[in-house]
Amino acid sequence: MSLRDNYEVIIGLEIHSELSTKTKIFCSCPTGFGALPNTQVCPICMAMPGTLPVLNERVVEYAVKAGLATNCKIARKSKNDRKNYFYPDTPKAYQISQYDEPLCENGYVDIDVDGEEKRIGITRIHIEEDAGKLNHDELAGGALVDLNRAGVPLIEIVSEPDMRSSKEAENYLRKIKSILEYIEVSDCKMQEGSLRADVNVSVRKRGEQKLGTRTEMKNMNSFRSIVRAIEYEIDRQIDVIENGGKVEQESLRWDEVSRKNFFNERQRKCR
Repeated sequence: MSLRDNYEVIIGLEIHSELSTKTKIFCSCPTGFGALPNTQVCPICMAMPGTLPVLNERVVEYAVKAGLATNCKIARKSKNDRKNYFYPDTPKAYQISQYDEPLCENGYVDIDVDGEEKRIGITRIHIEEDAGKLNHDELAGGALVDLNRAGVPLIEIVSEPDMRSSKEAENYLRKIKSILEYIEVSDCKMQEGSLRADVNVSVRKRGEQKLGTRTEMKNMNSFRSIVRAIEYEIDRQIDVIENGGKVEQESLRWDEVSRKNFFNERQRKCR
C-alpha cells in the first residue's frame, strides 16, 4: 500500500476555449492566428478613451450551443462584469467577463473511467474576452506587448470538483474538446492556445469531508503536461502534509523541462 492510497485527490478544471468567430467579441477586428504583432487591433480592443464596445451576437450563439451540448440550463437573463487585472497585456486594466449571471449553468458530461461511466458536473459556461500577449525579450531585458489577441472571444467552462485522478481529468478535457469541435464553435488547437485549462488540485485524507487547500496551475495547453503536472502536484501536496506542513492556496506554473511546479511570479507581483 502506497502513501498516496491514504489520500483522496480532488480535481476541477476551468477550460478556456477560443470561439471560431471571424471577428473579436466587442469590435470588428479579425481573429486570425499568426498575424504580425499589433496588426489586428483598433481603438476598441486597444482600450482608447471614449470607445464603445458592441457585443458580437455570434459569440452568444456559440456559447449557448456549447451550453446545450453539455446539458446546461440556458439563462434567460445574463450580464457582463468587469474583472480587474493590472497586467501590461490588459489595456483596460480589467477584463470583460461574467460573474453572477453567466449564460449557462448546471450542466454535465459523462466520461469513461476504466469501462464505467462517470458524470462530471459543469458549474457554468460564460463568455469573456482574451488578453493580449507579452513577448519577452531576454537580450533587451524587457517585454513587448502584442494586442492582436486582446478581445478574442472565449468561453470558460468551469467544472465541479468531481475528478479524482489525472486520468479522469484528461478524459474530461478530451470529451469537452470533442464536443466543441463537433458543434463547430472552436477549432480547439491547443498548440495555438485555442484550448487551454486552469487545473485546480487538492488532497485530503480518506474519510474526511472537508476539502483540502487547492492550488491552481494556469494556462496549460497540453494533455501530457496536464497529466504530469497533476501527478507532481498530488505528490508534492501529500509530502507537505506528511512532513507537518500546510498546503498554501496559490497559483503555480508548470515547467515541462524540469517537470516541476513553481510559484507564478506574475501572481506574486500583483499581490
